[in-house]
Amino acid sequence: MPQVPFGRALEVPVAGDVVVEQNLTSPAVAVFWRWRVKRLSKYEHEVPNVFCAESRWPPTMALALALLLYIFIPAKFEAGPRWILPVLEVLLFVPLMITNPRRITRQSRVSRSIGLLLIALINAANFTSIGLLVHGLLHSLKIDGRSLILAAIEIYVTNVLVFALWYWELDGGGAVARLMPDARRRDFRFPQMEMPELVEEGWTPTFIDYLYLSFTDSTAFSPTDAMPLSPWAKLLMLAEATASLVTVVIVASRAVGVLG
Repeated sequence: MPQVPFGRALEVPVAGDVVVEQNLTSPAVAVFWRWRVKRLSKYEHEVPNVFCAESRWPPTMALALALLLYIFIPAKFEAGPRWILPVLEVLLFVPLMITNPRRITRQSRVSRSIGLLLIALINAANFTSIGLLVHGLLHSLKIDGRSLILAAIEIYVTNVLVFALWYWELDGGGAVARLMPDARRRDFRFPQMEMPELVEEGWTPTFIDYLYLSFTDSTAFSPTDAMPLSPWAKLLMLAEATASLVTVVIVASRAVGVLG
């Protein structure tokens, strides 16, 4: 981090790599710009135009719905006390909300790691529920048909939401990195990228696009909208399709048999 000598000019970077020269004519101004430079240096990426940044609320609502579904899943399909996961998720989400309260304009290594951990926790909990569900069926545990269908629906919807969050967070380095001028190669190829004349200039996928991608993969057990390009994208889609196959085909069909 650059030193800020009193009484001299300091070049201060702001969003979009624009450099502003500040004349530090007083101790108070010098202290402010020391704080400002330190604050800006924390972020690995910062969106040049805040109005182009993606809204915080769609992924937040998806995460909240996934947690709500987890809370109301039958207790026999939970690995531990149901309050642990929501508490951990809220504690991890608070710093992300402070960093980007309305629009996702900044990203640091810490914030990105926290975001990935949030998704990994709810994903692990959902896979655990699938495992307990299958275990109960294979060992002929007493599970009434209504509870089975309810659990299958909740697990299926959570699976769609969680993998939508995975795709949104990982594609191209995340929501902020995708908007940078030097954005790296993408992990998914959307139809809009092949037909730029049909969409607005500078189009980039938002969370809704990844939610649709996740839903189609979970329903058709294969990509129907965007094509995976990187190995991790293919593995994630494989994992989602497998989880959906287990939930929908095996569990739901057994539940129908129990009801019949």
